[in-house]
Amino acid sequence: MTWWERWGFNAFHAVVLATGVVYFYMKYGMTTDDPFAIVNHPWQSAMLSLHVVAAPLFVAFFGMLFRSHSFGKLRSRNTANRRTGWTALLGFSAMAFSGYLIQAVSTPGLITFFIWTHVAASAVFVVGYGIHLVNGRRIDATSSGRVATSLPGPARLSP
Repeated sequence: MTWWERWGFNAFHAVVLATGVVYFYMKYGMTTDDPFAIVNHPWQSAMLSLHVVAAPLFVAFFGMLFRSHSFGKLRSRNTANRRTGWTALLGFSAMAFSGYLIQAVSTPGLITFFIWTHVAASAVFVVGYGIHLVNGRRIDATSSGRVATSLPGPARLSP
């Protein structure tokens, strides 16, 4: 995996995560005093639009990362960090598929089901991928002869 693939994936991950969380809060965590309002916050529509526009780019970067990183790791005999990799992979797959289905179905009950599936799968992906990154840093540090002195947070390595 190249540095720009990792950087692009993490950048789009941050954008999609931030817009998703902010949109979710605006939609379900806020109320408006205006009885005629159709949104709870003036930026609610912009957050959803940005989320929907950034998500396909995030999926494209995931495809590149899968080709250059995940596929090789799945074929490798080295099982280090594989459990969190699988968690992130399955969480991402369910998240992407349910996000697509939210836009594709028209029955209100199915939309609600896929929204909550999307939220749950997103949480699984975010936690799994976060742990995968931390474990990966620890594995890289120990395999290069350095010892990680503290986790989580920025990599603090001792010589």
